[in-house]
Amino acid sequence: MAVATVPHQLSGGQQQRIALARALAIEPRVLLLDEPLSALDAQVRAQLRDEIRSLQTRLGITTLFVTHDQEEALSMADRVGVMRSGQLEQIAAPEVVYAWPRTPFVAEFVGTVNRLPGRLATAGADGTVEVIGQRLPVLEVGEAGAPARGLGASVDVLVRPEAVVVKAATGAAEGAAGTVVARSFRGAVTRVQVELPGIARAVVGGTGASEIADGMTASDAGLVVADLATFEVGDLAPGASVRVTLADRPVLVTTPAA
Repeated sequence: MAVATVPHQLSGGQQQRIALARALAIEPRVLLLDEPLSALDAQVRAQLRDEIRSLQTRLGITTLFVTHDQEEALSMADRVGVMRSGQLEQIAAPEVVYAWPRTPFVAEFVGTVNRLPGRLATAGADGTVEVIGQRLPVLEVGEAGAPARGLGASVDVLVRPEAVVVKAATGAAEGAAGTVVARSFRGAVTRVQVELPGIARAVVGGTGASEIADGMTASDAGLVVADLATFEVGDLAPGASVRVTLADRPVLVTTPAA
């Protein structure tokens, strides 16, 4: 029987499917996949991601999936391990790694995070921190060299974009005053970037640091990003005066950035 296509003529997605089939043919007890989707385009990556997850679940094979793509890790894994310089920083369920990062490195490596200057307001295990005029519970003081839990200690407060609330400035609005500098539509979510003139050390870290507005850098004073439901954004266009508050949830604090 004539074969119309030889292996090197297959698309990247087809080649990866064949490689996966070969690996599964020997019925391994443990399957290692090292960056299997890195060379594929976005649509094929998404398709294969779902296929691999479905296969793994159906066959029940323990799978170690190595990737630098945070979306892949969070969407495919039962447990995510974050490595730094050969050391395991945290291993936990994807939801825990994202929402309850054990260290500032994990917080910035997995997704985007805002660093806002704060001051410890209450010491002890049930400590609180003051940040942009609010008092929030402290999740944990991160990693070695983090600030002591003494009253008044200066810290950086790490906040996810979805925990930042941005509303048009009105007479009754509360929060830190700011100005919208950019917005980007992302479907169900719109990312809004706000400059906070009175917050001297607010910076953006993690995967969002490369997406900030033209003419600004991650070290510029007063930059904060918020992920808002698109239907709630309204007239928050660049130049709009706004008020910024933070969701009332525990936050991670760490040593102030240099």
